[in-house]
Amino acid sequence: MYDVIVIGARCAGSPTAMLFARQGYRVLLLEKARFPQDTLSSHYIHQPGVALLRQWGLLDELRDAGCRPIDHQSYEAPGVRLDGFSLPVDGQRTTYAPRRFVLDPILAGGAVAAGVEFRESCAVTDLVFEDDRVVGVRYTTPGGAGATDRARLVVGADGMRSLVARKAGARNVVEHPRMTCTYYSYWAGVPAHFELYERQGRWIGVIPTNDDLTLVMTYFPQDEFSDVRTAVEPAYLEAVRTTAPELYERMNAGRRVEQLYGTGHQENYFRKAYGPGWVLIGDAVHHKDSITARGITDAFLQARSLTGHVGEQLHDDAALEAALRRYEDDLDDDFSGFYQGALNVAELKPEGRADFLRKLVGHQELIDRYFSTLSGACSIDDFYNTELLTLLDQS
Repeated sequence: MYDVIVIGARCAGSPTAMLFARQGYRVLLLEKARFPQDTLSSHYIHQPGVALLRQWGLLDELRDAGCRPIDHQSYEAPGVRLDGFSLPVDGQRTTYAPRRFVLDPILAGGAVAAGVEFRESCAVTDLVFEDDRVVGVRYTTPGGAGATDRARLVVGADGMRSLVARKAGARNVVEHPRMTCTYYSYWAGVPAHFELYERQGRWIGVIPTNDDLTLVMTYFPQDEFSDVRTAVEPAYLEAVRTTAPELYERMNAGRRVEQLYGTGHQENYFRKAYGPGWVLIGDAVHHKDSITARGITDAFLQARSLTGHVGEQLHDDAALEAALRRYEDDLDDDFSGFYQGALNVAELKPEGRADFLRKLVGHQELIDRYFSTLSGACSIDDFYNTELLTLLDQS
């Protein structure tokens, strides 16, 4: 009998398991993959996520793994270019964009160091119910045998297609249609900072990552997915050429070192977050278009929220119910703005945004504060301060 079973050991599950173990609980962490293993990702960790890695004692290991530090961001659209960077969070201004075969084992290692029992190559097949309450999980072991374990709380950190959500009947409480599709790859010999380029119907993201490689991501409207997927490479290169010509020249001087990866299945939703004996976290509870690269950071923040609310109350029925309700309220309060922001960018219609951002040119503090709203270092309410409102009135 475990206190907590966490299903999924990537950027939501491992921190959740680690933090529960640090509170003294007996935790089992199950992962269907065998690490290290890559997965689709935009890789970027915003300042709040970096601050949590430092707080958890994992940031030095990430740095030692050869992930290039990032301290410069730019945004370019027709008629405007901004250069700056987000404000720090808890003293952390530098950011990172690690490959997932680097990041995820570091997170799982942090869980194991905290006392978590970690089992890889274990595919969860079902939940165990008693009187409408989840009390455990069934799964297959690496050797193919069936196994069952029980716990006070089962945490679904098993992604967008969450088995826990499906078996527990967690409905979507907010939902919007798919808006973009994305394809990306990794390039050698392409120097870069954190770069964003936008024009009507296209978005390009450029991020330094491990091994001196640069991630170049292209975004297209969802209604072009069927055409793009049949001719990915020419569509990818043409999107860069017509949206970011200078970047295109840098890529011509470098070389692509891996295949093109991508997806058209970028769902937008919030699910019901919890029920008797179960709770969802990360992409299992909330997913949005990856165009704003919020997934990893948001997963870290949710892990902190869930474990912080539960605290020492796991075995008190009424207190646990109240804690999970507060966690669900946090999801709405803390992530609705980022969700709407991602939907706005995913429309791939830069005109209004570009018009607004032109007014910030020459005002570096406001530029950095704007980038801070994207990272979460500054709230929208704080961004619209007296200086900005005065500038907008003068315009």
